[in-house]
Amino acid sequence: MLYLPENLKKYRILKNLTQEEVAEYLGITPQSVSKWERGECYPDITLLPALANIFETSIDLLVGMDTIRAEETRYNIHNKAVNYQRKGDYDSAEKTYRDALLIYPNKPGMILGLASTLALKGNTEEAIELMEKGLPISMDEKQKATMRATLCFLYLKAGYEDKANRLAAELPHTRESREVIQPLIRQGLSESEINENIKNILLGPEKVFGEKPIPDCSNI
Repeated sequence: MLYLPENLKKYRILKNLTQEEVAEYLGITPQSVSKWERGECYPDITLLPALANIFETSIDLLVGMDTIRAEETRYNIHNKAVNYQRKGDYDSAEKTYRDALLIYPNKPGMILGLASTLALKGNTEEAIELMEKGLPISMDEKQKATMRATLCFLYLKAGYEDKANRLAAELPHTRESREVIQPLIRQGLSESEINENIKNILLGPEKVFGEKPIPDCSNI
């Protein structure tokens, strides 16, 4: 019932009902309704049909099954695309994300997922554009760290060494760290080495360049 408290409040307000009115319909105290909406406790499961009836909705919508199913769908999309990436089938991964963005156009995970695929394909400019769009709206710190580290190498590949250095200087000390990435930027890498580092960050390390390897970072 993860989404029940917020949905109880949302549907009550949509129906222009007070907590007291909902309580009266159910024969309980207004304090109980208040506690439900604050997530301090949950209504007895036998009250869910009555609540759904009061708010003229379904039990599934009331408990947030639509949200849960949407999250599961997005998770499955990411899994499918990442499996394609790991097999080197970047065209299929790209199609998976582009199709998903028709349904979830503003989801940062989808935007950054497509960006990572394009980075692996070598579509540098579009990958940069999508990462710059997706990073400010992402709330996933692990995802953002991985994408920022990748973006450092994309900037370097596109000839934006100053941008690469500035972004690398902002990276944390751990995982996708500035101690690892800044020396690589400064030492000068070939395009194939840049591509390999991008792949290592997004899909896991396979090779080491210089004296320090890029840390193992999971994809989104």
